[in-house]
Amino acid sequence: MLRRLKPPPHVYSSVGFDRAAIYRKDLAWLTQRRSDHATRVILSHGLNLAVLEAEDGPHAGFLTVADLGQELDDNAVFLGVIDGVAYFVAELDDPAKATLPLVDLRSVGPVLPPHEAGMMASARALLHWHTTHRFCGSCGTATLPTDAGHARRCPNCGRDHFPRTDPAVIVLVTHGDQALLGRSARFPPGMYSTLAGFVEPGESLEQAVEREIFEESGIRLEQIQYRSSQPWPFPQSLMLGFRATAASTELKIDLDELEDALWIPREVLGDPERSPVLLPREDSIARFLIEEWLAEG
Repeated sequence: MLRRLKPPPHVYSSVGFDRAAIYRKDLAWLTQRRSDHATRVILSHGLNLAVLEAEDGPHAGFLTVADLGQELDDNAVFLGVIDGVAYFVAELDDPAKATLPLVDLRSVGPVLPPHEAGMMASARALLHWHTTHRFCGSCGTATLPTDAGHARRCPNCGRDHFPRTDPAVIVLVTHGDQALLGRSARFPPGMYSTLAGFVEPGESLEQAVEREIFEESGIRLEQIQYRSSQPWPFPQSLMLGFRATAASTELKIDLDELEDALWIPREVLGDPERSPVLLPREDSIARFLIEEWLAEG
């Protein structure tokens, strides 16, 4: 049986570092830190981030300003502080200039130290937001980064724009000793997961849970219980994890959303040799919800 349960906070949460929002508008402090030789920076290109391969496994590829041999420019995004040292992420104009491998966070996230995974998640989400929000949504003028990279301001109409986070519910539905898992066409071969969907405007989380489960599987719910949440920077979601009990097991699958869905007994799902499905990634809250339920059996 699977017994690898890791309680919250989940991978990619802001663990072990201070986001230090009080410094984002302090231009004098930021100027000092951008030139401080002890300041650390992770380099990026696109949405790939630098990684250091060490004897104990991969680490976030933070370099010091001294290593770079030059101070950071104003476009470097401030991430936070650890033990008085400031951390930034800076975009490379040419990936050939990278001194460390640039990789997708998903390839290393599950094995990074928690504070490094959290910082890299924040960096990736902010980089994606800057890339996709370069123009003002009100007047179309090119915006400029402010607040150490945590806002963008329109020089024409003066409107401030802030990083976007998309709330999504993710739900493990059970009926007695069975769990409902579904398969999306975008999943790796053989993988099934808990059902999920984005919260719509004017909708409570509980309403989103009921709607998404019914739309995708035809299942009506009797009880809903919040469990925990996880930032998911692929690209910019906040996953809100729930458990729910089903009123029945009769499925009516929306084939536009899912390729398949099925009920799996606990004893089968928890045995890798008997289970008909592969479980979701170990760094996902979906995996936590499943393993939490398995551990109760």
